[in-house]
Amino acid sequence: MFNPSKDAVRQFFLSAWQRHRDGGVLTPLELIAADWMALHPEYHAELSDPQSVHRDYSVEHGRTNPFLHLSMHLTIAEQVSIDQPPGIRQAFGLLRSKLGEHEAHHAIMECLGDMLWTAQRSKLPPDGAAYVDCVQRRATTR
Repeated sequence: MFNPSKDAVRQFFLSAWQRHRDGGVLTPLELIAADWMALHPEYHAELSDPQSVHRDYSVEHGRTNPFLHLSMHLTIAEQVSIDQPPGIRQAFGLLRSKLGEHEAHHAIMECLGDMLWTAQRSKLPPDGAAYVDCVQRRATTR
C-alpha cells in the first residue's frame, strides 16, 4: 500500500507546483494536482515556499493546511474516477449538478473528514457506505 510521509506529500505538491509554473513536464497525477492548486490562489505563496514543508498547520495556530486540503481534492478525484467506494461517482454527480465541481468537492470533504475522524476515534476501518450516504444526503438536501 502506498503510504507516503507527511513531508513526501508536501514535497510532491511543491515540486508539481514549481514544474507547473515553469512549464515543465508533469505526471498525470501532478497534472490533476496542478489543476486543483491553480484553483486555490490562497495557497500559492505556501506552495512556492520550500519551508512550508516544515510548517505547523495545526488548528491551534488557526491556519488552514493547504496540503491536507489539496490531498483531499486528489483523494476525491481518484475515488470518483474509479467509483470507490461504490456509489461515490453517482453521489458526486448529483452534488456537482447542484453546486459545480469545486464546491461539490468541498462539500464532499466534510463527509470524508467525518468518516476519517469517526474511524480514528472508533479504531475501526473507514465506513465507505456511510461516507457515500453522507454525500448523497448533501446532494439531495441542498
